Amino acid sequence: MARSDDKEDGITETVKTVVYALLIALLFRSFFLQPFYIPSGSMKDTLLVGDFLFVNKMAYGYSSASCEIPLVKVSFCPFLEDRILERDPKRGEVVVFLHPTSGQDYIKRLIGLPGDTVQMKSGVLYLNGKAQPQTPDGNFIEEFAPQGSFGNTPGCANGATGLGADCIKPRSQEELDGYGSHAVLNIVDGGRSDNTKVYTVPEGHFFFMGDNRDNSVDSRFPQGASGGVGMVPFANLLGRADRVIFSSAGKRMLFFWTWRGDRFFKAIQ
Repeated sequence: MARSDDKEDGITETVKTVVYALLIALLFRSFFLQPFYIPSGSMKDTLLVGDFLFVNKMAYGYSSASCEIPLVKVSFCPFLEDRILERDPKRGEVVVFLHPTSGQDYIKRLIGLPGDTVQMKSGVLYLNGKAQPQTPDGNFIEEFAPQGSFGNTPGCANGATGLGADCIKPRSQEELDGYGSHAVLNIVDGGRSDNTKVYTVPEGHFFFMGDNRDNSVDSRFPQGASGGVGMVPFANLLGRADRVIFSSAGKRMLFFWTWRGDRFFKAIQ
């Protein structure tokens, strides 16, 4: 017959095992790979609402922000004044970062490096005074319906549509100087995001934009202006998004009939 102290020892060992496992998971998420869910359409069609990916937190080294414990936003390394194991981000990479004022996680494409000038004119991106060519690449077509956990409906270039109808956005391949091409979408011509002043990216900062150009609040909008991002300090970069692991078009991930099998393990370009 088991003694009571043996039972207590067994319970203690079980609790210790669970605690150690949670600590290891927290350390892994904080320093190596952090899961990230795409809740909005600002990066379509590179990333879709319902995509699930892991952020490579080793890509750019570590700052006090990038080694935070997820969800509770408490840093494992608050003592860091500078970035350690630093690696410079490259133009065109898709990056997760902390919003400079709200502290929320954002995911956008890196457009402007320190010292660059960035401007939008009539929907065309200009880097250091040079237009980045766009080549028409058909249309991105999706169902006009509530998407993801927030249930937001997408913006459509073909105007108001009924639920279940085709929502159409012209797609182009944009050439980024020093990177290559990636897809961008257009909803409306002449909006405030299509024409901006010339921005100069300060030292130690970066300029980000969403690929769904008319549906992205990003560095084209100053901080404090409708949640604008402005220039993002290097310390706020959390990591690089390299690959979609899983994707679901439904409101819940468990709705297996809404899974997008063609996006599983899809490389992010």
